[in-house]
This record gives sequence, C-alpha cells and structure tokens, in this order.
Amino acid sequence: MSIKIIGSNKRAGFEFSLKETFEAGIVLKGTELKVLREGKVSLTEAYVGIDGNGEVWAYNVLIPQYAFGNINNHEEGRIKKLLLNRQEITRIYQEMKTQQLSLIVTKIYFKDSRVKLEFALGKGKKLHDKREADKEKDVKRKLQRGNYDE
Repeated sequence: MSIKIIGSNKRAGFEFSLKETFEAGIVLKGTELKVLREGKVSLTEAYVGIDGNGEVWAYNVLIPQYAFGNINNHEEGRIKKLLLNRQEITRIYQEMKTQQLSLIVTKIYFKDSRVKLEFALGKGKKLHDKREADKEKDVKRKLQRGNYDE
C-alpha cells in the first residue's frame, strides 16, 4: 500500500489541538484529479461539515483549474463530497456536538490509486495554549541537540 502525500495543512496542528483523525474518500471531477497529480492543492482554510441529511462535505479545499482544460474545467472553490459509512458519520457527529469540536482537514494524499482526505476532530487553541506549545517544542529541540542549560 503506497501513500503519496499531495498536500498537508501545516497550520492545523498549531491552530487546533487535534484529538482523533479519520480517513475518507473524496468525490472529484476529472480535471481536479489531473491537477492533484501535479501536486497543486491548498488546504489552509479547509474544513469538513456534516449537513442535515447526514452527508459529509469538504469546504475550501482549493484545487486550481487545470491549465490545459477546456469548457468542462471544474470550479475552483467547489465543495466536495466525502465518502464515509453511516456508523462513522454518526459517531463523528455525536463527538462533534457533545465536546464542541471542529472537523479540520489535515492531509490529502494518494493511497494506491485513490485520493483520500484525512481530517481530524479538534478544538481551537487560545493564544496562551499556542505559547505553551512553542515552549515545549523549544525545550524538546534543545534536549535533542544536547545544549539545554537552564
């Protein structure tokens, strides 16, 4: 099983404290797939939502238009349907509502020949939480280098 990462949301771990990750298939159009093979995607503002019908959608996954596309080229800001089974959707929805969590897109990648989207349940960090995380990273980095003198 080969995995090739197309894009990742590097700010997700900094802006949110991530609890649990999920993997879902994604419904794409032909030109979107061609652009993903070129490695062009932006996940910085991407999030996942569950509508009233129990369907899961990915918002703000920006895939630019295909350079060699014609009139059948895809829309750049199109919302994309995610493929999950019913039990997973209800479990995610219940955790989201009871703990007041958000669904944040973390990665998009090829798994064998299929495109998968990884998203996580997360809670937004406050400014002081971000500072604490930075301090912990600095301490770990200094300990690995062996020059921690305090």
